[in-house]
Amino acid sequence: PQKGGDLEAALLFTSGSSGEPKGVPLTHRNILGNVIQMVEFGIFSSGDSALGCLPLFHSFGYTVTLWLPLIGGYKVVTVPSPLDITRNIEAIQAEQISLLLGSPTFLRPYLKRAKGDCIPSVRFVIAGAEKTPEGFGEQWEKHFGSFYLEGYGLTETTPVVGVNLPTLPSKRFEEWNRRGSIGRLLPGQDVRIVDPDTGKDLGFNEQGLLYLKGVNIFNGYLNNQAATDEVLSDGWFNTGDLARLDKDGFLYVDGRLSRFSKIGGEKVPHGTVEEAVMHALGLSHADSDVALIAVASRRDQAKGEALVLLSTIDIDMHQLRENLAKQGIANLWIPRILKRVEKIPTMASGKLDLKQLQALAQD
Repeated sequence: PQKGGDLEAALLFTSGSSGEPKGVPLTHRNILGNVIQMVEFGIFSSGDSALGCLPLFHSFGYTVTLWLPLIGGYKVVTVPSPLDITRNIEAIQAEQISLLLGSPTFLRPYLKRAKGDCIPSVRFVIAGAEKTPEGFGEQWEKHFGSFYLEGYGLTETTPVVGVNLPTLPSKRFEEWNRRGSIGRLLPGQDVRIVDPDTGKDLGFNEQGLLYLKGVNIFNGYLNNQAATDEVLSDGWFNTGDLARLDKDGFLYVDGRLSRFSKIGGEKVPHGTVEEAVMHALGLSHADSDVALIAVASRRDQAKGEALVLLSTIDIDMHQLRENLAKQGIANLWIPRILKRVEKIPTMASGKLDLKQLQALAQD
């Protein structure tokens, strides 16, 4: 339509990883705004071609592989599924694809099934939808020789908030990617880092709740005013993620607030413990297409919460604790409870199903 503005253009749904999925109406302004932000930021160059394999019911696929190419004038080659690695490689080779998009879960099978020289046209990979596991980016670059660039977004942010870039689109900054960060924020966004306990704004390099404001922020959930009021206030969107912003503008997203436990008064990040456990067990994220372990928590009368290690493989807990201690992992961070499960619950995008994880940990 000639006049879209704040009218609904699309209805997408959150993944429901931490609760029931919620409807997210995205407006014409949201989508056009996020596309312009990406064009201004220089994510694609005019000669790039992208592989469009992400589902369109997910905001990553919807905005970045549908509207960005159509409006920005970039080439996109579509294939049915991010899981059909053989067909995707054939498309990359036939069409000389230069840009690959996906989540670490969707990208992991390439490391197992593709030779390092089979997709030479791919210049860089942009990964989002879930946090990149430690060491995965380096592993990708060593195997394929292409840049691995992490970004960040949410359904409610249309979705792209920030991303690392492979090269300098301008001379405004000397550096455009930092490992471990999600890059710099796209233009036209305001950011606040807020202490989750006191509500006070924090400074650079201090970890707190990430709040965002901008043209790409949605206007509220579908028929759910209570949920809307929880996350939106005066135009500020509470992402629910803990993050840090450095003085050069690089944003580090440490994970969902719900993926931290308060144990003996100390904040313990489940994701960091998972990485330490993988390392202690001598496991790599490329060893399996599915998650092998996950950390959740249950209530504990003595320390408030207790970590629960959910595992699909047999683990010698005594040996694991010794290995973690040798790594220098604090005693409070070492899981004491092991629960053997058939599989680690995940969403279709590869994200951990936090609601199911907690249910398993409580059981």
